[in-house]
Amino acid sequence: MKKNNIPVITIDGPSGAGKGTISLRVAKHLGWHTLDSGAMYRVLALVANRHHISLESHRALANLATHLEVHFEPLPDLSTTRVILEGQEVLWDELRSESCGRAASQIAVLDAVRQALLARQRAFCQPPGLVAEGRDMGTVVFPDAFLKIFLTASCEERAHRRYKQLSDTGIDAKLSCIITEIAERDKRDSTRRSAPCIAAVDAYIIDTTGISIETVVARILKRITL
Repeated sequence: MKKNNIPVITIDGPSGAGKGTISLRVAKHLGWHTLDSGAMYRVLALVANRHHISLESHRALANLATHLEVHFEPLPDLSTTRVILEGQEVLWDELRSESCGRAASQIAVLDAVRQALLARQRAFCQPPGLVAEGRDMGTVVFPDAFLKIFLTASCEERAHRRYKQLSDTGIDAKLSCIITEIAERDKRDSTRRSAPCIAAVDAYIIDTTGISIETVVARILKRITL
């Protein structure tokens, strides 16, 4: 979607496909803003837990989403982004925890929550442009984006990436459990009634299995015609 002629690139795909890192590098190359929609759901899950709001309380969660005060600041080395919630930084260790991820996935299927966050996500579209990553950026949030990318990778590849990520931060994890968790999340995200994680009909699909980040970024940049 072009908001007041502001160009948008969407990068969707399942967990572990490389959306975060690749989105940051594409945005850095273009000098554009970024939106990590998945982090918004993780932040919402974290805030709900802090306020002791049940994941079954759909109205309370939607109200919380409506007033969620969060923004993202990419780090200079593009390794990740700083998540600023109500003026304070949230540690990624909290947001990347498996419990937070599971809660975010549960929240993401709720129509009321998705509608509450829709306007907030679209508000990230600011000059000179936006790279928005998530699971429904090209199908629901920015359906008129001039370039839509859908990243994928084998379940095993994505599980190994997640295992390495956790190990590098000192978190003990079992690869077999991660594979099961990713497979379950894939099924839940791709079959949910509201905004399932599927490629837009006009999306450019890239399988990132065994491909370097630099190669994927180069492929995306080659398709940009402003």
